[in-house]
Amino acid sequence: MSDNATDAATESFVAHRNLLFTVAYEMLGSAADAEDVLQETWLRWVEADLGQVRDQRAYLVRITTRQALNRLRTMSRRKESYVGPWLPEPLITAPDVAEDVELAESLSMALMLVLETLSPTERAVFVLREVFDVGYDEIAEAVGKTPAAVRQIAHRARKHVDARRPREAVSPGETRAALESFQRALETGDMQGLLDVLAPEIVLMSDGGGIKQAARRPVVGADKVARYMIGGIGKYEITFTLDPTVVNGSPALVVRVDGEIDGVMAVRVEDARITGLYYVRNPEKLTRVQSETPIALR
Repeated sequence: MSDNATDAATESFVAHRNLLFTVAYEMLGSAADAEDVLQETWLRWVEADLGQVRDQRAYLVRITTRQALNRLRTMSRRKESYVGPWLPEPLITAPDVAEDVELAESLSMALMLVLETLSPTERAVFVLREVFDVGYDEIAEAVGKTPAAVRQIAHRARKHVDARRPREAVSPGETRAALESFQRALETGDMQGLLDVLAPEIVLMSDGGGIKQAARRPVVGADKVARYMIGGIGKYEITFTLDPTVVNGSPALVVRVDGEIDGVMAVRVEDARITGLYYVRNPEKLTRVQSETPIALR
């Protein structure tokens, strides 16, 4: 490839990089793996004859999707031996992501976990169609199916996700209010205050990856979750702080123990109460949080 052609390929790739990263991340739930997929996409992109590419954005999305599908199947085998619950790698996101309601919901921990229950092809089709509004013909080329088959897969995936996603969209303000009440109760050891903001059916999932201590199974019920949280803090002579941030498009908390980042807490809020609490402690998933650099998406 000539220098001019390389420059043109680089310019196009950089222009679409945020979009490609978001596609890969939503398919994989791992920023580290998404970056690997982008590297693989780039290597294939510089080998392409750009003169024969009618739609560069579509072509790049197609390469990214195929590489992400390959990576997703490999990750599925890795997750089988993962210690305890697996949670998506949290991303510090810019405030404007929350303004894009559909993108913010698709990035949320709650919905990312729902996407984990789809097959790789269903997940790819759902992400491309529902989040990025990619046409059926274009998706068909990316996943190696006919447009008719893609329509059926999209319908099946949408029905599956709709049955498990939050009933109503919750504004960042509502999430922030519930999180502030949660933070206040946790910082003061206020058991009743914690019970007031936790929904009776709340589920706590904590991800230590076998590196940090975490519950090996989900903790279910407000009383058990409240005791787990307050009991866990009171068990050790530590100084902990909770700092508000924006993770995956929604308000969240960065937990610091003795000044060092210990984890990230994201929540699912319904009817002003927390129904899902997601605590990522695995240090391998916190490198981007430690950089404190918001991710640009799309």
